[in-house]
Amino acid sequence: MDLVQTPRTLAAPNATPASADAPRPRRAKGLVNEVVESLAASIREGVIQPGDKLPTESVIMARFEVSRTVVREAISRLQASRLVETRHGVGTFALAPQSSDNFQIADVDFATVADVIALLELRISLETEAAGLAAQRRTDAHLAAMQAMLDAFQKSMDEDSDAVPSDFNFHMEVAKATGNRHFADLMTYLGTMIIPRTRINTARSAPEGRLAYLLRVHGEHEYIFNAIRNQDADAARAAMRTHLANSKDRLRKSQSTTV
Repeated sequence: MDLVQTPRTLAAPNATPASADAPRPRRAKGLVNEVVESLAASIREGVIQPGDKLPTESVIMARFEVSRTVVREAISRLQASRLVETRHGVGTFALAPQSSDNFQIADVDFATVADVIALLELRISLETEAAGLAAQRRTDAHLAAMQAMLDAFQKSMDEDSDAVPSDFNFHMEVAKATGNRHFADLMTYLGTMIIPRTRINTARSAPEGRLAYLLRVHGEHEYIFNAIRNQDADAARAAMRTHLANSKDRLRKSQSTTV
């Protein structure tokens, strides 16, 4: 079963979709992302040209069968990604997609489960090596900082939190322990959006339940920490790779229950 429905591309205002009257499958979550992804694709593929006025809120609401709140949030995300601009009292207009040779990951790049999995694959290559370097170069101060994040994660579980800040900061401390500022700089750029459950609530939708889900994540963090503490670079790399590969698997499983 496909985990992500392929979104329909929204045509330009005067175009008539070929399947406009066909029933569309509804997803329990992600309606904003569905609208964002479709509009962004239309702009990037030239269906909606730079300078074209987007359909009105009412037209988009009818096209996607969503509320006005969903449409407004979708437009807000497109504005943040600099794909559209809104002229008050006039309407919303498409901008020319930015072309840049610089590495960029925008909020709109997380519209689907597949997008989040793609970032996890990037993290595997980046953070696996970071863990190995951290094992070789860590100091007592680095270990103390990692332990503090493990403790904060445990406290978050006890307080019915999603533990995202302590999760991200544990990975950040591993990056810092490499002694190579570029690892930490890239982690800072990616921010907490690298944690899948900030985009898709995998903990709450996990078949085993929130607490069991977070306990597994916490245990994997401890394996990484212990390998780094023991200065075992190979074990640290293996533990990080396993952790992130398991994150991909947990994401797929949690989403299969909501489709």
